[in-house]
Amino acid sequence: MQPDLKLARSLFDDLDKNTCGTVGIWRDTYGKGEEYAHALVARTARDAGLEVAEDAARNLYVTLPGRDRDEPALVIGSHLDSVPQGGNYDGAAGVIAGISVIVGMKQAGVTPDFDITVVAFRMEEAAWFNVAYGGSHAAFGILPTSDLDVPRSDDGRPLAEYMREAGCDVDAVRNGQAYLKPENIRGYIELHIEQGPVLVSENLPVGIVTGIRGCLRYRFMRAIGEYAHSGAEPRSSRRDAVAATVQLAHCLGEDWLRREADGQDLVFTMGELNTNAEMHGPSRVSGETTFVLDFRSVEMDAMSGMADLAHQEASRIETNVGVTFEFGEESLALPAKMDPQMISELAETATEMGVPHMQMASGGGHDCVVFATQGIPCSMIFVRNENGSHNPHEAMEFEDFAQATRLMSSYVERMSAS
Repeated sequence: MQPDLKLARSLFDDLDKNTCGTVGIWRDTYGKGEEYAHALVARTARDAGLEVAEDAARNLYVTLPGRDRDEPALVIGSHLDSVPQGGNYDGAAGVIAGISVIVGMKQAGVTPDFDITVVAFRMEEAAWFNVAYGGSHAAFGILPTSDLDVPRSDDGRPLAEYMREAGCDVDAVRNGQAYLKPENIRGYIELHIEQGPVLVSENLPVGIVTGIRGCLRYRFMRAIGEYAHSGAEPRSSRRDAVAATVQLAHCLGEDWLRREADGQDLVFTMGELNTNAEMHGPSRVSGETTFVLDFRSVEMDAMSGMADLAHQEASRIETNVGVTFEFGEESLALPAKMDPQMISELAETATEMGVPHMQMASGGGHDCVVFATQGIPCSMIFVRNENGSHNPHEAMEFEDFAQATRLMSSYVERMSAS
């Protein structure tokens, strides 16, 4: 049994040709680009003789029926939307891999023991409506009703209007109607391009994901000091907000190094660091900075430990430098662990097939998070990809995709075919 990789290549080419904007890919959430992608996959599935269905949010489900249709299904999935000026592979690679796997099974005359469903989710990207995992949340009936009122980033119209115009049953979504239920799903697999440089640097085509990093973030931090003349204000009386911010960054960076040496999974970023452009100058001690603190890990303890340290160090620096730190509201996206048995079986299958691979954490979020938080066993396969993602220069090699998709196919066959 082999996945239909010829079909996969044709789908990638079709999406590239028909969802390309002036610069990059434009598969906007509930817009023309996303709609084209869903129609293409649905048409392809029907032509292959597979079952096709949609839920109230118009997520797309393509099913290869199993022998016992009352058994929990295996779900393969990802999303088809993109960020503005995105690349052709982020999200779409997972859907196309799943379609090529079950089409290959059907072509080989394989009937699985249970249903295998490939799902193409809507609105995974938060770039259009600032709603994370909107489609998968709606599929489980857990999309917050407030998300339906979130305005689109470019025209201000609410998500509910776009959904209604796309033919969604907005009332059913608002009332929490669930299409997917955890008790009906035995496991979830998602293939995705890697969004960082790890596989490229390790010269490996495939990664087996151990967990998806959560994010503990302080989005609107401030260091408040006092403006002064850079030549006239002595060090002892300065309340330099920049110096205080740099000290905080240094302390957290040093702790990051210690945690890495101890084997903890952690990434730390101080982002959007600014002084007030109306007040700063080449001969002025800065009286204010604004910045973001962003901690990510597959371990909640690592994130909370860094956050605790940030508060402690901020208090110490306040005393020494004479500034005040305001942390603002804390936001938290919980980490998601992949299923240990699925990780082990994927690794064993990759070794048996001779597919070079490594185990690694995912730094970006995926619909897989929603399945994991519903208590469903999950796994992810990463495909090597140059130049990161969320840009027109994604550079996944098709042969790497083919190796990852063959791995998924063999694993699915191992799970589901008697």
